[in-house]
Amino acid sequence: MNKQFTRRSWGLTALAATLMACSASAWSSDAAFPNPARQVRIIVPFTAGGSSDVQARMLADRLSRLWEQTVVVENKPGAGGHLGGRYVTDQPADGYTLMVGSIGLHAAYGIYKKLSYNPAADLRVVTVLAEMPHVVVAAPALPVKDMQQLTALAKKEPGTVNFGSAGVGSSVHMMGELYKLQSGAPIVHVPYRGSSAALNDLLGNQIQLMFENPPTVLGHIRGGKMKALAVTGKQRLAALPDVPTATEAGIQGFEATSWTTVAVSAKVPQAIVEKISADVRKVINTPEFRKGLEDQGMTAVANSLPEAQRFVAQEKARWDRVILEGKVSAD
Repeated sequence: MNKQFTRRSWGLTALAATLMACSASAWSSDAAFPNPARQVRIIVPFTAGGSSDVQARMLADRLSRLWEQTVVVENKPGAGGHLGGRYVTDQPADGYTLMVGSIGLHAAYGIYKKLSYNPAADLRVVTVLAEMPHVVVAAPALPVKDMQQLTALAKKEPGTVNFGSAGVGSSVHMMGELYKLQSGAPIVHVPYRGSSAALNDLLGNQIQLMFENPPTVLGHIRGGKMKALAVTGKQRLAALPDVPTATEAGIQGFEATSWTTVAVSAKVPQAIVEKISADVRKVINTPEFRKGLEDQGMTAVANSLPEAQRFVAQEKARWDRVILEGKVSAD
């Protein structure tokens, strides 16, 4: 009897030890992230040269210093960012594939009725990286000087004012849809595979208008290659102090900012998600990084995991309304 009890006791002890070892092994695997022998990738779901790309390269540089390992940026554009989003969800859930997300991926995906994945369930935002107003920019040849003249021209000559975007559902597209909804101006959307291509056509007067992020247009505005009609934030942009807000320009309700996130596959273990969130926020909150964002018209956010979740939920509700009331669809 005693021997049987002893054997059973020994077996239970061995089982407990095994479970503890497995648990410790799993914890060590998470705690060891990132492994300097491995490469971290940041996926940008848009073409190179746009605002998301600029931010991703800034982040990759700083994370590589913090983690003392290689962090590279890969551009995977298409479907308003969703080709890149789906790509991230298909990668191993180990934290070595990050993504710079946007309104289009996290809040305006309702315009797509047949996505091959569920952004809300399959992606997880680890922090909101930055927030920024958009700038309404026009080709020099467009005969308008302000937003009221733009609205009047669009209504007088329906279908003649075309605005370009980084793709269907991108923040650049959704800002245009918000303007249409609030002003009643019948401008026409022309989607591109990224802002860079759209900007080239704006500079060549092949399209007339864009609702673009500040980093990619400040140089063109200062060089006189395009006209800035308004900014979409609550306040004027420090980098463009003479450009009025849309509200100041007479377009009530046309007030919104776009934002970028750092996101991962929703399958990445919690411990790794928390590590990535903490380290990315550490980078964003450095004076050097914040200044780099400010110089390009952006404001650092760096919120916590719960704060990021609440923020994205609120923004989704906002853009769902625009999609519904504006009857916006990609299909």
